[in-house]
Amino acid sequence: MNVVSPNAATSLLLEGAVVAIPTDTVYGLAVRLDDGQAIAKLFSLKKRPLHVALPVFVTSLDQINVLGVTWPARAKTLSDALWPGALTIVVAAPIELAKRVGATSATIGFRMVENEVVQSIVALTGPLCVTSANEHKQPPCTSAKDVIDIFADSSDLDAVVDGGVCNGTVSTVVDLSDEPWRVLREGALSAEVISSLLD
Repeated sequence: MNVVSPNAATSLLLEGAVVAIPTDTVYGLAVRLDDGQAIAKLFSLKKRPLHVALPVFVTSLDQINVLGVTWPARAKTLSDALWPGALTIVVAAPIELAKRVGATSATIGFRMVENEVVQSIVALTGPLCVTSANEHKQPPCTSAKDVIDIFADSSDLDAVVDGGVCNGTVSTVVDLSDEPWRVLREGALSAEVISSLLD
């Protein structure tokens, strides 16, 4: 596993690699959304159950619309106010697309991160499946060294981008796919912040 530049990481992702990248919360393991083999490798690397869906990173609502996903009014309210940032928004999605990321229902969680390195990568690769860099149920990595130490013996992680130390607070996850909306995980953004915008 090599430490690489963002440009090199972009090239590797386009070739089907799994790359660890810094985000505005923790380090993430990333693969292209349109690469089924890479997604399977990511699930294996993380030892993540296949029914625990992967979130998808985007750089614009256009990248979501192209996937055939309708961005509802409440989602736009949140994304306009809180993106880029530590918020994952779950919305209805075509079932085949949802299945690709491991969802058991027709939903996908989308996020636009504040980290400019990640934004530059996703702008070139297209949407990425990204999950925290750790083995399932273990604490997430907050530095490139953590990633290297944990995955040193794995051949499935191809490279890591060293973006310094991340703050370690996970994103907040809000499900807007059904009524009533709900916070699935409270993280960097409080439920009160979400409620103030939606209620």
